[in-house]
Amino acid sequence: MCGIVGGVTNKDITALLLEGLNRLEYRGYDSSGLIVLSKNNSFDRIRSVGKVRNLENILKAREQKISGNIGIAHTRWATHGEPSIDNAHPHISMNSVSLVHNGIIENYIDLKNEQLNRGYSFSSETDTEVIAHAIDFAMKSCNTLISSVQLAIKSFSGSYGLGVISSKYPDQIIATRKGSPLVIGIGTNGNYIASDQMALLSVTKEFIFLEEGDVAEIKIDKITIYDLNGNLVVRPIKISMLKAGSVDLGNYDHFMQKEIFEQPQAIRDTLESRITNDSIVISAFGFKAEKKFNKVKQVQIIACGSSYNAGLVAKYWLEDIAKIPCNVEVASEYRYRRPIILNDTLFVTLSQSGETADTVEALKAAKIINCNICTLCITNSAESSLTRLSDLTFLTHAGPEIGVASTKAFTTQLVSLALLACSIGKLQNTINRSQEKSIINGLKKLPGLIHKALHQEEKIKKLATRFQNKNSALFLGRGTMHAIAMEGALKLKEISYIHAEAYPAGELKHGPIALIDKDMPVIAIAPNDELLEKLKSNLQEVKSRGSQMIVFEDENSLIEPMEAMEVISITSNVGRITAPIIFTIPLQLLSYHVALSKGTDVDRPRNLAKSVTVE
Repeated sequence: MCGIVGGVTNKDITALLLEGLNRLEYRGYDSSGLIVLSKNNSFDRIRSVGKVRNLENILKAREQKISGNIGIAHTRWATHGEPSIDNAHPHISMNSVSLVHNGIIENYIDLKNEQLNRGYSFSSETDTEVIAHAIDFAMKSCNTLISSVQLAIKSFSGSYGLGVISSKYPDQIIATRKGSPLVIGIGTNGNYIASDQMALLSVTKEFIFLEEGDVAEIKIDKITIYDLNGNLVVRPIKISMLKAGSVDLGNYDHFMQKEIFEQPQAIRDTLESRITNDSIVISAFGFKAEKKFNKVKQVQIIACGSSYNAGLVAKYWLEDIAKIPCNVEVASEYRYRRPIILNDTLFVTLSQSGETADTVEALKAAKIINCNICTLCITNSAESSLTRLSDLTFLTHAGPEIGVASTKAFTTQLVSLALLACSIGKLQNTINRSQEKSIINGLKKLPGLIHKALHQEEKIKKLATRFQNKNSALFLGRGTMHAIAMEGALKLKEISYIHAEAYPAGELKHGPIALIDKDMPVIAIAPNDELLEKLKSNLQEVKSRGSQMIVFEDENSLIEPMEAMEVISITSNVGRITAPIIFTIPLQLLSYHVALSKGTDVDRPRNLAKSVTVE
């Protein structure tokens, strides 16, 4: 959740730390801070509450500038302790150790009591401060900083990504990870660490992705890495394909807006090289995919948030089109129950970052329960925990997604899942050549159809003003559109703070219809499918209760407008795979413009972070 950046260079590190924090702010923005080792090897630290710009303003106002060649910085998503200066990172112990931390130390209460008995004092409510004290205590019996860290982390239960510096060892940073991502950047003027490679794109394209349990000693001209067991190891250097400009706003007002409009290209990129001669390239899921998919008897999808909603859509596709049973569960629940996982199960994890803690742990648990299952992750990150843990990987190629509310990551996941359903059906002869070709033709049309849907932005923008004084909203859909309605409700509540719920339209009379009155706006999705006439009846039920309604329709659905009902045609005559993807677009635009009308922070909504790397 939190963002870490640091470096050892032959230049002043402060500007790079600030740049890195700005690029990592999507990971948390309750508070931020940085610390450098000055020329006399003393710590110079500054922290602030709120967004990184607050930290920048404090730095600009300081008479004595912060300067040094080694430093670490942090932007926080609060877990232990409210957002405050005292709880902001970096933390310091005894003026000898300073560190930044992403993760949760679960046994921090026991460690804190031990440290209080040893004479350590605490200035914060965080679990992180016990890490600093533990390393300081270990330094009393160790003769290097890395050995001190290796000793200290043995006492921790939980997750951590750490960047550690010491006034006693002024030429190095120690980096270590367990359950939280951390990368090392290799530059010409020094070496760096970050929780995401995007933070370092201005200084390097070369990265080492630390494995679980690794501890690394990083100096200006040397990187030494030890594994979980203390063995010296060499990790491969990967060249990042990301461009520094891809994480800039360009001509857009917000990252969410930019990412909504990037969806046609993101889908083109996701389809590229995955289709040839109107046939799906099954090896795009991995060189063993064809053999594995032939044996699959059921699919289990595990995910959180928007990825979970994508999985619900895929359940319809897999069962209706590929004719294979599919279950979908929330990862945070799945990992704590005792599921029965049959042999020949394809265990699919969905995660934009590939680092979602609950999803990673659910995958680990599933592999223990049944080691014979085939595991597939669908992610936007090539070097993530999920990719390393999975037998097969399918990359969505969405590009960097900075806005906290998922947009292009969601629609590219849907495209990926459509390819998966078609691949399994093709191999198991539940989808014939004609059906495969029809599905592929629909997917190829998606970029153009989404581009057309985006042209409705001005109409949607006007409708969004109706929500300015609303506190609740109801989303309705049937079939796959129920999951899309869930995604629309999630987007609205995430960035506008309006309470929103989604229901299958046929469930209205079983309870939710009691909520409907003139103050409850209802948003419905009306594709031209076999459930259309039933949906029209449901809309009549809503309208007779006096609700204000917005209906996004296929122009062939021919929804008859009524008083206080706005009908907007989004697309025309699309199929059961392309329809859910296209109808996602107006719901994203509606949420975006409602949030603008209410004056909320679109890209960084309160209490949320992009990559949920803690439980």
